[in-house]
Amino acid sequence: MNIYFCGSIRGGRDLAETYEKMIGLLGNYGKVLTEHLGSDEVIESKDRVLTDREIHDRDLQWIVESDLLVAEVTVPSLGVGYEIGRAIEMGKPVLCLFRSGNEYALSAMIAGSDRVEMKYYQSLEEVKDLFDAFFSVHAPHRTS
Repeated sequence: MNIYFCGSIRGGRDLAETYEKMIGLLGNYGKVLTEHLGSDEVIESKDRVLTDREIHDRDLQWIVESDLLVAEVTVPSLGVGYEIGRAIEMGKPVLCLFRSGNEYALSAMIAGSDRVEMKYYQSLEEVKDLFDAFFSVHAPHRTS
């Protein structure tokens, strides 16, 4: 199973540590194509040598290759919204996670979409349970 994980990069790295932990959890369900999102150092070393077009084309190809998309949507990001839209367009299952009780407001375009499985969390333990439920439906024959 190929998993496309997305979270804010240029929009703000407030939750980079959370992304890293989520990516670790997602590794139990399959191959995370975007595991570099958890590390500012890796993003800087890999992406700084690429043009915006190269990043776009690479990431879009990863979405094509993925079986589903998981997005942490707490920190607003145009790129994450674009990735979610493209995954929906391709018929991929989409799980969006929003951390409750923060200063950000969730976009109505995400929260109101019937093509997005929207879940709210406060702790990574809750996220693990949300992943278990999502993957039991969208990858019921996986081995972990």
